[in-house]
Amino acid sequence: MSQGSIKKRPWCPFCGLKVARATEAVTRKLTEFPVGNCQCGAVYSCDPTGHNIGAAMVETLVYACGENWDLAWELMPEDDYLTGRIENYDEVTHQVIDIKNIDGRPVRGVLYFVRLHADMSDLAKRLKDKKEARIPAGDDVLPEPERVVIEPAPDKKRLRQKATKQGVRQLVDNGDIDALVRLCFDDRKTLRLMQRLLYEPLDDNRWKIAWVIGQVSGRVASREPGQVSELLHRLFEACSDSAATPWGMVETIGCIISNRPDIFGAFTRYLLKYLGEDSTRVQVLWALAEIARKRPDLIRDTPFYNLFHFLQHPDPRVRGQIARLFGRIKATEVVLQLMSLNDDFAELTIWENGEIVRTTVAAEAAKAVTAIHGGQKV
Repeated sequence: MSQGSIKKRPWCPFCGLKVARATEAVTRKLTEFPVGNCQCGAVYSCDPTGHNIGAAMVETLVYACGENWDLAWELMPEDDYLTGRIENYDEVTHQVIDIKNIDGRPVRGVLYFVRLHADMSDLAKRLKDKKEARIPAGDDVLPEPERVVIEPAPDKKRLRQKATKQGVRQLVDNGDIDALVRLCFDDRKTLRLMQRLLYEPLDDNRWKIAWVIGQVSGRVASREPGQVSELLHRLFEACSDSAATPWGMVETIGCIISNRPDIFGAFTRYLLKYLGEDSTRVQVLWALAEIARKRPDLIRDTPFYNLFHFLQHPDPRVRGQIARLFGRIKATEVVLQLMSLNDDFAELTIWENGEIVRTTVAAEAAKAVTAIHGGQKV
Protein backbone atom coordinates (compact mmCIF):
# COMPACT_ATOMS: atom_id res chain seq x y z
CA MET A 1 0.00 0.00 0.00
CA SER A 2 1.37 3.41 -0.94
CA GLN A 3 2.23 5.94 1.72
CA GLY A 4 -0.24 8.42 0.25
CA SER A 5 -3.13 6.02 0.72
CA ILE A 6 -2.65 5.54 4.46
CA LYS A 7 -1.98 9.13 5.57
CA LYS A 8 -4.31 12.03 4.80
CA ARG A 9 -4.80 15.56 6.03
CA PRO A 10 -8.03 15.83 8.05
CA TRP A 11 -10.99 17.38 6.26
CA CYS A 12 -14.37 18.87 7.12
CA PRO A 13 -17.13 16.27 6.62
CA PHE A 14 -19.54 19.03 5.59
CA CYS A 15 -17.65 20.97 2.92
CA GLY A 16 -14.66 18.71 2.25
CA LEU A 17 -12.04 21.42 2.81
CA LYS A 18 -8.88 20.61 4.72
CA VAL A 19 -8.97 21.79 8.34
CA ALA A 20 -6.18 23.19 10.47
CA ARG A 21 -4.89 21.67 13.66
CA ALA A 22 -7.23 22.26 16.62
CA THR A 23 -5.86 24.75 19.15
CA GLU A 24 -6.68 25.84 22.67
CA ALA A 25 -9.70 28.14 22.85
CA VAL A 26 -9.18 31.77 23.79
CA THR A 27 -11.61 31.40 26.68
CA ARG A 28 -10.05 28.93 29.08
CA LYS A 29 -12.04 26.40 31.10
CA LEU A 30 -11.19 23.76 33.66
CA THR A 31 -11.82 20.82 31.32
CA GLU A 32 -11.60 21.41 27.61
CA PHE A 33 -10.50 20.04 24.26
CA PRO A 34 -8.58 21.84 21.51
CA VAL A 35 -11.02 23.40 19.05
CA GLY A 36 -11.00 24.75 15.51
CA ASN A 37 -13.18 26.44 12.89
CA CYS A 38 -13.78 25.50 9.26
CA GLN A 39 -14.37 28.11 6.55
CA CYS A 40 -17.89 26.73 5.98
CA GLY A 41 -18.95 27.65 9.53
CA ALA A 42 -18.50 24.27 11.18
CA VAL A 43 -16.55 23.97 14.43
CA TYR A 44 -14.69 20.95 15.72
CA SER A 45 -12.84 19.62 18.73
CA CYS A 46 -10.09 17.05 19.07
CA ASP A 47 -10.18 14.08 21.42
CA PRO A 48 -6.69 12.60 20.96
CA THR A 49 -7.51 9.40 22.86
CA GLY A 50 -10.94 8.65 21.44
CA HIS A 51 -12.13 7.75 24.95
CA ASN A 52 -13.89 11.03 25.77
CA ILE A 53 -16.03 11.51 22.69
CA GLY A 54 -19.15 12.21 24.76
CA ALA A 55 -17.51 15.12 26.54
CA ALA A 56 -16.02 16.33 23.25
CA MET A 57 -19.47 16.29 21.62
CA VAL A 58 -20.93 18.45 24.37
CA GLU A 59 -18.03 20.87 24.38
CA THR A 60 -18.08 21.25 20.60
CA LEU A 61 -21.78 22.05 20.62
CA VAL A 62 -21.31 24.60 23.40
CA TYR A 63 -18.39 26.13 21.50
CA ALA A 64 -20.57 26.38 18.38
CA CYS A 65 -23.17 28.21 20.48
CA GLY A 66 -20.67 30.83 21.60
CA GLU A 67 -20.20 29.21 25.04
CA ASN A 68 -23.93 29.60 25.70
CA TRP A 69 -24.81 26.44 27.63
CA ASP A 70 -28.50 27.30 27.90
CA LEU A 71 -28.83 27.63 24.14
CA ALA A 72 -26.82 24.45 23.52
CA TRP A 73 -29.13 22.33 25.67
CA GLU A 74 -32.19 23.68 23.86
CA LEU A 75 -30.99 22.63 20.40
CA MET A 76 -32.14 19.45 18.70
CA PRO A 77 -29.85 17.38 16.47
CA GLU A 78 -30.70 17.55 12.75
CA ASP A 79 -33.41 20.16 13.37
CA ASP A 80 -30.91 22.75 14.60
CA TYR A 81 -27.47 21.33 13.80
CA LEU A 82 -25.58 18.57 12.01
CA THR A 83 -22.74 16.48 13.38
CA GLY A 84 -19.85 14.60 11.84
CA ARG A 85 -16.65 12.92 12.91
CA ILE A 86 -13.27 11.97 11.51
CA GLU A 87 -11.72 8.94 13.19
CA ASN A 88 -8.17 7.54 13.24
CA TYR A 89 -6.81 11.06 13.75
CA ASP A 90 -3.26 11.51 15.02
CA GLU A 91 -2.85 14.78 16.91
CA VAL A 92 0.95 14.62 16.77
CA THR A 93 1.26 14.55 12.97
CA HIS A 94 -2.13 16.16 12.21
CA GLN A 95 -3.03 13.32 9.87
CA VAL A 96 -5.69 10.66 9.49
CA ILE A 97 -3.98 7.26 9.59
CA ASP A 98 -5.97 4.53 7.87
CA ILE A 99 -3.97 1.70 9.43
CA LYS A 100 -4.52 3.15 12.95
CA ASN A 101 -0.85 2.78 13.84
CA ILE A 102 2.36 4.78 13.47
CA ASP A 103 5.58 2.89 14.21
CA GLY A 104 3.85 0.79 16.82
CA ARG A 105 2.03 3.74 18.38
CA PRO A 106 -1.77 3.31 18.26
CA VAL A 107 -3.82 6.10 16.67
CA ARG A 108 -7.29 6.51 18.18
CA GLY A 109 -7.97 10.24 17.98
CA VAL A 110 -11.31 11.67 16.86
CA LEU A 111 -12.21 15.05 15.39
CA TYR A 112 -15.82 15.81 16.25
CA PHE A 113 -17.65 18.39 14.08
CA VAL A 114 -20.79 20.43 14.70
CA ARG A 115 -22.42 22.73 12.19
CA LEU A 116 -25.34 24.90 13.27
CA HIS A 117 -28.04 25.65 10.73
CA ALA A 118 -28.03 29.23 9.48
CA ASP A 119 -30.74 30.57 11.79
CA MET A 120 -29.23 28.97 14.89
CA SER A 121 -25.75 30.15 13.96
CA ASP A 122 -26.99 33.71 13.60
CA LEU A 123 -28.84 33.53 16.91
CA ALA A 124 -25.77 32.19 18.72
CA LYS A 125 -23.61 34.97 17.30
CA ARG A 126 -26.06 37.70 18.27
CA LEU A 127 -26.42 36.37 21.79
CA LYS A 128 -22.65 36.17 22.17
CA ASP A 129 -22.21 39.71 20.85
CA LYS A 130 -24.88 41.01 23.19
CA LYS A 131 -23.25 39.27 26.13
CA GLU A 132 -19.96 40.96 25.28
CA ALA A 133 -21.74 44.34 25.03
CA ARG A 134 -20.99 44.79 21.34
CA ILE A 135 -24.71 45.30 20.63
CA PRO A 136 -26.68 48.03 22.43
CA ALA A 137 -28.84 46.69 25.23
CA GLY A 138 -32.00 48.07 23.63
CA ASP A 139 -31.52 46.11 20.41
CA ASP A 140 -33.64 43.10 21.22
CA VAL A 141 -34.96 42.36 17.76
CA LEU A 142 -33.06 39.60 16.04
CA PRO A 143 -33.19 39.43 12.24
CA GLU A 144 -35.20 36.62 10.73
CA PRO A 145 -32.71 34.57 8.68
CA GLU A 146 -33.75 32.25 5.92
CA ARG A 147 -35.00 29.07 7.50
CA VAL A 148 -33.32 25.98 6.10
CA VAL A 149 -35.76 23.14 5.62
CA ILE A 150 -34.28 19.83 6.73
CA GLU A 151 -35.22 16.87 4.58
CA PRO A 152 -37.19 14.23 6.51
CA ALA A 153 -35.12 11.25 7.58
CA PRO A 154 -35.68 8.33 5.19
CA ASP A 155 -37.61 5.42 6.63
CA LYS A 156 -35.08 2.82 7.72
CA LYS A 157 -37.51 0.06 6.74
CA ARG A 158 -38.02 1.40 3.22
CA LEU A 159 -37.19 -0.60 0.13
CA ARG A 160 -34.10 1.14 -1.22
CA GLN A 161 -34.17 2.10 -4.88
CA LYS A 162 -31.16 1.61 -7.12
CA ALA A 163 -30.08 4.45 -9.40
CA THR A 164 -29.72 3.63 -13.10
CA LYS A 165 -28.63 5.79 -16.03
CA GLN A 166 -32.00 5.58 -17.72
CA GLY A 167 -33.95 6.16 -14.52
CA VAL A 168 -31.93 9.20 -13.49
CA ARG A 169 -32.15 10.71 -16.98
CA GLN A 170 -35.91 10.30 -17.02
CA LEU A 171 -36.29 11.95 -13.62
CA VAL A 172 -34.05 14.85 -14.66
CA ASP A 173 -35.93 15.31 -17.95
CA ASN A 174 -39.19 15.41 -15.99
CA GLY A 175 -37.74 17.78 -13.40
CA ASP A 176 -38.84 15.43 -10.61
CA ILE A 177 -36.79 16.96 -7.78
CA ASP A 178 -38.55 15.05 -5.00
CA ALA A 179 -37.86 11.66 -6.57
CA LEU A 180 -34.22 12.55 -7.23
CA VAL A 181 -33.70 13.63 -3.62
CA ARG A 182 -35.14 10.34 -2.37
CA LEU A 183 -32.95 8.44 -4.81
CA CYS A 184 -29.84 10.26 -3.57
CA PHE A 185 -30.53 9.02 -0.05
CA ASP A 186 -31.05 5.48 -1.36
CA ASP A 187 -28.09 5.32 -3.74
CA ARG A 188 -25.10 7.64 -3.41
CA LYS A 189 -24.15 7.26 -7.07
CA THR A 190 -27.22 9.26 -8.11
CA LEU A 191 -25.37 12.59 -8.12
CA ARG A 192 -22.55 11.04 -10.14
CA LEU A 193 -25.04 9.83 -12.75
CA MET A 194 -26.60 13.29 -12.84
CA GLN A 195 -23.17 14.81 -13.39
CA ARG A 196 -22.67 12.63 -16.47
CA LEU A 197 -25.79 14.13 -18.02
CA LEU A 198 -23.97 17.46 -18.29
CA TYR A 199 -22.16 16.14 -21.36
CA GLU A 200 -25.04 17.38 -23.47
CA PRO A 201 -24.46 19.18 -26.81
CA LEU A 202 -27.49 21.48 -26.48
CA ASP A 203 -26.69 24.50 -24.33
CA ASP A 204 -30.24 24.99 -23.02
CA ASN A 205 -30.41 21.37 -21.88
CA ARG A 206 -27.15 21.73 -19.97
CA TRP A 207 -28.47 24.77 -18.13
CA LYS A 208 -31.61 22.87 -17.17
CA ILE A 209 -29.61 19.88 -15.91
CA ALA A 210 -27.33 22.18 -13.90
CA TRP A 211 -30.36 23.84 -12.32
CA VAL A 212 -31.91 20.47 -11.41
CA ILE A 213 -28.64 19.28 -9.86
CA GLY A 214 -28.48 22.49 -7.83
CA GLN A 215 -32.02 22.04 -6.52
CA VAL A 216 -31.44 18.40 -5.62
CA SER A 217 -28.06 19.09 -4.01
CA GLY A 218 -29.45 21.89 -1.89
CA ARG A 219 -31.99 19.55 -0.34
CA VAL A 220 -29.68 16.56 0.00
CA ALA A 221 -27.07 18.76 1.72
CA SER A 222 -29.49 19.51 4.55
CA ARG A 223 -29.02 15.94 5.74
CA GLU A 224 -26.00 14.50 3.89
CA PRO A 225 -23.70 17.38 2.87
CA GLY A 226 -20.80 15.00 2.41
CA GLN A 227 -21.98 13.54 -0.88
CA VAL A 228 -22.68 17.02 -2.27
CA SER A 229 -19.19 18.10 -1.22
CA GLU A 230 -17.77 15.14 -3.13
CA LEU A 231 -19.73 16.24 -6.20
CA LEU A 232 -18.29 19.75 -5.94
CA HIS A 233 -14.77 18.37 -5.78
CA ARG A 234 -15.39 16.27 -8.90
CA LEU A 235 -16.80 19.29 -10.73
CA PHE A 236 -13.81 21.46 -9.87
CA GLU A 237 -11.46 18.69 -10.97
CA ALA A 238 -13.31 18.43 -14.28
CA CYS A 239 -13.07 22.21 -14.77
CA SER A 240 -9.31 22.07 -14.19
CA ASP A 241 -8.75 19.20 -16.63
CA SER A 242 -7.10 20.77 -19.68
CA ALA A 243 -7.87 17.69 -21.75
CA ALA A 244 -11.64 17.93 -21.22
CA THR A 245 -14.39 20.43 -21.98
CA PRO A 246 -16.13 21.57 -18.77
CA TRP A 247 -19.63 21.48 -20.24
CA GLY A 248 -22.11 22.59 -17.61
CA MET A 249 -19.63 22.18 -14.76
CA VAL A 250 -19.27 25.84 -13.75
CA GLU A 251 -23.01 26.43 -14.00
CA THR A 252 -23.65 23.44 -11.76
CA ILE A 253 -21.12 24.64 -9.19
CA GLY A 254 -22.87 27.99 -9.12
CA CYS A 255 -26.28 26.36 -8.67
CA ILE A 256 -25.06 24.19 -5.79
CA ILE A 257 -23.28 26.97 -3.90
CA SER A 258 -26.14 29.44 -4.41
CA ASN A 259 -28.64 26.96 -2.99
CA ARG A 260 -26.59 26.32 0.16
CA PRO A 261 -24.04 29.12 0.56
CA ASP A 262 -24.14 28.53 4.31
CA ILE A 263 -22.44 25.17 3.76
CA PHE A 264 -20.52 25.53 0.50
CA GLY A 265 -19.84 29.27 0.40
CA ALA A 266 -16.13 28.68 0.98
CA PHE A 267 -15.92 27.23 -2.55
CA THR A 268 -16.90 30.57 -4.12
CA ARG A 269 -13.42 32.04 -4.47
CA TYR A 270 -12.21 29.03 -6.46
CA LEU A 271 -14.53 29.99 -9.31
CA LEU A 272 -12.43 33.07 -10.05
CA LYS A 273 -9.60 31.06 -11.57
CA TYR A 274 -11.84 30.12 -14.51
CA LEU A 275 -12.51 33.73 -15.52
CA GLY A 276 -9.48 33.75 -17.80
CA GLU A 277 -10.95 31.18 -20.20
CA ASP A 278 -13.33 32.30 -22.93
CA SER A 279 -15.26 29.03 -22.61
CA THR A 280 -16.11 29.55 -18.93
CA ARG A 281 -16.04 33.33 -18.35
CA VAL A 282 -19.76 33.94 -18.86
CA GLN A 283 -20.68 30.94 -16.73
CA VAL A 284 -18.45 32.08 -13.87
CA LEU A 285 -19.99 35.56 -13.83
CA TRP A 286 -23.47 34.02 -13.87
CA ALA A 287 -22.53 31.69 -11.00
CA LEU A 288 -21.13 34.56 -8.92
CA ALA A 289 -24.33 36.54 -9.46
CA GLU A 290 -26.43 33.57 -8.36
CA ILE A 291 -24.40 33.23 -5.18
CA ALA A 292 -24.63 36.98 -4.58
CA ARG A 293 -28.42 36.81 -4.54
CA LYS A 294 -28.29 35.26 -1.05
CA ARG A 295 -24.75 36.01 0.07
CA PRO A 296 -23.23 39.12 -1.53
CA ASP A 297 -20.61 39.13 1.21
CA LEU A 298 -19.05 35.98 -0.27
CA ILE A 299 -18.32 37.91 -3.46
CA ARG A 300 -17.10 41.00 -1.66
CA ASP A 301 -14.68 38.81 0.28
CA THR A 302 -12.96 38.03 -3.02
CA PRO A 303 -10.84 40.51 -5.05
CA PHE A 304 -13.96 41.51 -7.02
CA TYR A 305 -12.42 44.84 -8.03
CA ASN A 306 -10.45 42.87 -10.60
CA LEU A 307 -13.76 42.40 -12.43
CA PHE A 308 -14.43 46.09 -13.12
CA HIS A 309 -12.87 46.01 -16.58
CA PHE A 310 -15.42 43.44 -17.76
CA LEU A 311 -17.96 46.26 -18.09
CA GLN A 312 -16.10 47.23 -21.29
CA HIS A 313 -15.70 43.68 -22.57
CA PRO A 314 -16.49 43.20 -26.28
CA ASP A 315 -18.82 40.25 -25.54
CA PRO A 316 -22.30 41.56 -24.58
CA ARG A 317 -22.92 38.41 -22.52
CA VAL A 318 -20.00 39.35 -20.30
CA ARG A 319 -21.15 42.96 -19.96
CA GLY A 320 -24.68 41.89 -19.07
CA GLN A 321 -23.63 39.24 -16.56
CA ILE A 322 -21.14 41.49 -14.80
CA ALA A 323 -23.73 44.27 -14.54
CA ARG A 324 -26.12 41.78 -12.96
CA LEU A 325 -23.42 40.73 -10.50
CA PHE A 326 -22.50 44.29 -9.50
CA GLY A 327 -26.14 45.07 -8.84
CA ARG A 328 -26.46 42.14 -6.48
CA ILE A 329 -23.39 43.06 -4.45
CA LYS A 330 -24.41 46.74 -4.55
CA ALA A 331 -21.07 47.82 -5.95
CA THR A 332 -21.24 51.59 -5.56
CA GLU A 333 -17.70 51.73 -6.92
CA VAL A 334 -18.93 51.17 -10.50
CA VAL A 335 -22.18 53.17 -10.63
CA LEU A 336 -20.85 55.59 -13.24
CA GLN A 337 -19.60 52.78 -15.45
CA LEU A 338 -22.97 51.04 -15.16
CA MET A 339 -24.81 54.22 -16.13
CA SER A 340 -22.66 54.46 -19.25
CA LEU A 341 -24.29 51.22 -20.45
CA ASN A 342 -27.76 52.79 -20.69
CA ASP A 343 -27.54 52.83 -24.50
CA ASP A 344 -26.11 49.32 -24.81
CA PHE A 345 -29.03 47.37 -26.26
CA ALA A 346 -27.04 44.26 -27.14
CA GLU A 347 -29.09 41.18 -26.30
CA LEU A 348 -28.21 38.23 -24.09
CA THR A 349 -29.98 35.34 -22.39
CA ILE A 350 -29.84 34.56 -18.68
CA TRP A 351 -30.97 31.40 -16.93
CA GLU A 352 -33.15 32.62 -14.07
CA ASN A 353 -34.95 30.31 -11.61
CA GLY A 354 -34.98 27.45 -14.06
CA GLU A 355 -36.21 29.55 -16.98
CA ILE A 356 -34.50 31.29 -19.89
CA VAL A 357 -34.85 35.08 -19.73
CA ARG A 358 -34.01 37.27 -22.71
CA THR A 359 -32.72 40.70 -21.80
CA THR A 360 -30.27 43.43 -22.83
CA VAL A 361 -27.11 44.86 -21.35
CA ALA A 362 -28.89 48.19 -20.81
CA ALA A 363 -31.72 46.50 -18.91
CA GLU A 364 -29.31 44.66 -16.61
CA ALA A 365 -27.29 47.82 -16.02
CA ALA A 366 -30.45 49.78 -15.18
CA LYS A 367 -31.56 47.12 -12.68
CA ALA A 368 -28.11 47.15 -11.13
CA VAL A 369 -28.11 50.93 -10.66
CA THR A 370 -31.60 50.75 -9.14
CA ALA A 371 -30.49 48.03 -6.75
CA ILE A 372 -27.40 49.97 -5.70
CA HIS A 373 -29.30 53.21 -5.08
CA GLY A 374 -32.58 51.79 -3.86
CA GLY A 375 -31.49 48.64 -2.09
CA GLN A 376 -33.80 46.44 -4.16
CA LYS A 377 -33.03 42.80 -4.87
CA VAL A 378 -32.30 41.91 -8.50
